[in-house]
Amino acid sequence: MSLTIGILKEPANENRVSLLPEQAETLIKKGLKVYIESGAGMAAFAADADYQLKGVTVGTRSEVLAQSDVILAMHTVEDAKENAVAIGVYQPLYQMEAVKYFATQKITTFSLDMIPRTTRAQTMDVLSSQANIAGYKAVLLAAHTYGRYFPMFMTAAGSIAPAKVLILGAGVAGLQAIATAKRLGAVVEVFDTRPAVKEEVMSLGAKFVEVAGAADASAAGGYAVEQSEDYLQKQKQRIAEAIAKADIVITTAQIPGKKAPILITEEMIQQMRAGSVIVDIAAATGGNTPLTRNNETVLYKGVTIIGNSRLAAEMPGDASKLYGKNILNFLQLILTKEGALHLNWEDDIVKGCCITHEGNIVNERVAALMQPSTK
Repeated sequence: MSLTIGILKEPANENRVSLLPEQAETLIKKGLKVYIESGAGMAAFAADADYQLKGVTVGTRSEVLAQSDVILAMHTVEDAKENAVAIGVYQPLYQMEAVKYFATQKITTFSLDMIPRTTRAQTMDVLSSQANIAGYKAVLLAAHTYGRYFPMFMTAAGSIAPAKVLILGAGVAGLQAIATAKRLGAVVEVFDTRPAVKEEVMSLGAKFVEVAGAADASAAGGYAVEQSEDYLQKQKQRIAEAIAKADIVITTAQIPGKKAPILITEEMIQQMRAGSVIVDIAAATGGNTPLTRNNETVLYKGVTIIGNSRLAAEMPGDASKLYGKNILNFLQLILTKEGALHLNWEDDIVKGCCITHEGNIVNERVAALMQPSTK
């Protein structure tokens, strides 16, 4: 009996779709059935007719849920049949109630934001594929908001100095932000707690702001780690010096399972000149400034602070294409060549991103976070 893959329409503020028509077609060619909720791909420029041309069946949400053995939905799954498999980006380290719901409903959930950051898992790493887009879009958003030029201009009417951009965090998003800001002609400085990224930063033409004594973050998969109090004080001083000169600040620092670290204090923002812009990519987990509000823009003493955790969704065509490729690569791990479901718990990737199974919370990190609330 053929396995059925269902693609759900995302919430109103999400423009991406889990699979584009040509990606769904690859599954159909392998003998799988693919259902999609009507309108699911519209915001990503894929109409129902485009899916139907590839052999996908279009139906209502309830029809897709009733028919599907594997459900693709980035953010939420409700009313799935018992023992269904759901694949998405569920942020289980933060969304405790959703995790409890999945367990109660006996839905097997795979959250791709929990995939181990290993070489083998790179083709399924949704955090990297989407962060790349977020870093690019953050700079474009900053340039659009900023009331001055990015590049240097020399004209008969006078010269314009280039914008000074400070990027906090040189992970995937930060590196793409560096490259984009340099293309636009800005002078770029970069701060990161990991000395190992200095070479990458400098290869992109940016200056690396060094602070000695950082805790080792080599095993954190590109995330920030908690630092000593002594280091934090030195970090604060160096960032304050850099921010006072910056016109644009892009912040990206996050710590898995915890609130994003405050890197820019209110006092630092007060030192920025009027018209400056901060784009906080870490807004979903509290933000890197105390004034950040997720998916809101705050004007504080002439400085615009943009908290935006949906930057990738603002480029839905390419974001969906990259995300869909991540999904297809992951499906290869849990489907046999004949198209049957096979959950191999010996596979570190399969085990690492499985959150709930057979009514239990099986991910150790998530279960540990849930522990205090169950006592």
